[in-house]
Amino acid sequence: MKKTIGFLAFILFGLITTIYSQTKVETANAINNNVANKTISFDALEGIFYASEDPNLKITFEEMHDYAIYFDGEDTELLSNTDIFLKDLHRGDHTITLKQISSAKELSKSFKVKAARPWISNDATVFGLLMIVLFFVFKTSSSKRSYFKKFYKIVPALLLCYFIPAGLNSFGVISSEESNLYFIASRYLLPASLILLCLSIDIPAIKRLGSKAIIMFFAATLGIVLGGPFALWIVSIAAPEVLNDEIWRGLSTVAGSWIGGGANQTAMKEIYGASDQMFSAMIVVDVFVANLFMSVLLFGTGFNKKLNRFFKADDSAIENLKSKMEKFQASVTKVTTFNDLIYMLGITFFCVGLSHLGADYIGPWITGLLDGMGNQTAARLMVSFGNGFFWLVVLSTLFGVGLSFTKYREFEGVGASKMGSLFLYVLVATIGMKMDIMELIANWGVFKFLLSIGLIWISVHALFLFVVAKIIRAPFFYVAVGSQANVGGAASAPIVASAFSPSLAPVGVLLAVLGYAVGTFGAILCTIMMQALSV
Repeated sequence: MKKTIGFLAFILFGLITTIYSQTKVETANAINNNVANKTISFDALEGIFYASEDPNLKITFEEMHDYAIYFDGEDTELLSNTDIFLKDLHRGDHTITLKQISSAKELSKSFKVKAARPWISNDATVFGLLMIVLFFVFKTSSSKRSYFKKFYKIVPALLLCYFIPAGLNSFGVISSEESNLYFIASRYLLPASLILLCLSIDIPAIKRLGSKAIIMFFAATLGIVLGGPFALWIVSIAAPEVLNDEIWRGLSTVAGSWIGGGANQTAMKEIYGASDQMFSAMIVVDVFVANLFMSVLLFGTGFNKKLNRFFKADDSAIENLKSKMEKFQASVTKVTTFNDLIYMLGITFFCVGLSHLGADYIGPWITGLLDGMGNQTAARLMVSFGNGFFWLVVLSTLFGVGLSFTKYREFEGVGASKMGSLFLYVLVATIGMKMDIMELIANWGVFKFLLSIGLIWISVHALFLFVVAKIIRAPFFYVAVGSQANVGGAASAPIVASAFSPSLAPVGVLLAVLGYAVGTFGAILCTIMMQALSV
């Protein structure tokens, strides 16, 4: 409850205290020529503009006379043969579209407006700043001081890993548009993270958790896969405008996060091309709704016995599970040597290289096949399968799962999942620096619909869990951990598991790792249904 109140207070504070000027689109003749402005042709419009340098843009058109001009989807009632001014540019992503009056032909240009150039643009300095942010977050979250403990009971550490870099970006200290860190993290550290996290999958160990644990995990997954399109459909009844090309792309990242985690979320963003503005909104929906639901589950741990009586579940197997997990930890843990790290990282990045090589061939080949299908609905729905990044993620995941059946899975004992999590949190920080909180507040009209979708979505997920648990008489432990292994991933599943018993934390890790393995595939299935609904 405290998390919810704190988060709402943050949003409301931003809404109350932040005032935005709206961009005005006017003809050139209506503007005083003495006002500072930058003249640019429509063809050269794409890129980044800084309001502090160019508060107004003069857009010129060449040899186009019968196009109506639309700004951010709204008809300006102007024609393209008239030079226009964009006055008082407000920050965020913008689009100017020319629609030919005599036909269905369209021309579109997108650009981003930032308040000013960032204070720090050197990537080495920016990377150092992000790393000290991670140091600060984890140093304080592990502190024994009472005020830090109270703070992190309200604000999750993962939330700070997103929002401190987001704050640095929002207030102009750094800028993702001027940095290559996200590209490096998503192309090199992301696939390495997937391999290292999937490397620790122990299929026999997961089987020993019992069929009910696996059933509840996949019930949670199914609830998310079906809950996304259902929530989008429900909200579209009251607000048909949510069925557009941007919303489903953004929702795909929530599906990736709620089935797999941050790595899968980023993968879905790259695969389906969600805009930075929409992704920022989706991260807030993801974090807010997921943490709200986690707080409900943690609250439920205090009523564990009563809930088990409601489900008519026998939790005696949990005690046996404790001893099994203690033995599992002891069997793989050893002192890490330099050679261990070289072997582990050598194999990991070799597989990353093979994944890139495979993606370079498979992506264009699939694209060629889809182009041969023409403009069929099936071809449009399958366009993501021609995305090279999609195959990079898929191949990395398959390599990780494949290695888990070999002796190399023993790298878990020398810190494979810890190294994978390190790469993941670096990625999380670079994702955070792509967020612009002020843009989100400025676009509150869209966000309120996204929040409604998220709340309905998580409600469907919860309904699936409780119905299946009642049917198979599963202990509440499996309900809570199965849910968080999907929605929260490796960051929160161990937290919920340890709320029952500290020795059960690895159960959350194992199921969360399974989530990394199936997350992208489940999220793609969910996204295809949302895309089909929008199309």
